[in-house]
Amino acid sequence: MSDRLAVLPQYLLPKQAMTALAGKLASARLGGLTTSVIRWFVGRYNVNMGEAANPDITSYTSFNDFFTRALKDGARPLADADLICPVDGAISQFGPIAKDQVFQAKGHSYSTTALVGGDTALGARFENGHFATLYLSPRDYHRIHMPCAGELKRMIHVPGDLFSVNPTTARGVPGLFARNERVVCVFESAQGPFVLVLVGATIVGSMATVWHGQVNPPRPGTLRQWDYAPGQVSLQKGEEMGRFLLGSTVVMLFPQGPLQFNPQWAPARPIQLGEAMAQRAAG
Repeated sequence: MSDRLAVLPQYLLPKQAMTALAGKLASARLGGLTTSVIRWFVGRYNVNMGEAANPDITSYTSFNDFFTRALKDGARPLADADLICPVDGAISQFGPIAKDQVFQAKGHSYSTTALVGGDTALGARFENGHFATLYLSPRDYHRIHMPCAGELKRMIHVPGDLFSVNPTTARGVPGLFARNERVVCVFESAQGPFVLVLVGATIVGSMATVWHGQVNPPRPGTLRQWDYAPGQVSLQKGEEMGRFLLGSTVVMLFPQGPLQFNPQWAPARPIQLGEAMAQRAAG
């Protein structure tokens, strides 16, 4: 079956309603039923609770509490690299941005402007730059950390679809990451601007950042934007910046300039928070 045929049912499903229901169920505190669901999930997806700061399954009062669990101190040492991997997961794609086009999968790309919600000036800052798209599966640690130190300038909540973001869907839905609901975080670093985008998906109940808290819901259906004063939000490399309540994808954009991705990186390769992502090569 082709990827396009495989994703056809997703066009027909009531994704918004499914996601709203999943969010309510995931936040519900149902005692023994919650514990049973978590225990099933750990077994089904082979979740390594030995890495969790709190490995006791019975102590989590909601599925969301379990899903956004913290890691033990020292579980993810930070590499000596200019840019570190901000998540646990797998590599979807990475590499150069072709003028303003970000590669999604064979036959599919989308523009930087579309990804950031239609702001042409912001999208233009990343023409001929670099990108990395990282997929978080259900079993992964679901907090997102900073790839380098940065100062937050803007946050944009872009309404959109809620397709799945698994590899099959990425191959089958054109412009997937620029059409799904997303939270665009615009940072300034010592080496220039970068964008970190949290992409929503089917049954991703919500996305949150450390400076704002839960961004969605609400889902008003219109673009929302927040601006931040100099020094208002500054985060260090490796510091937590946000989290998904259920799995999804992170897309990062970096400006034009010499950047060398980790030579061990390849599409579909598993990755861990803190490993080397890229070095800013001498110009």
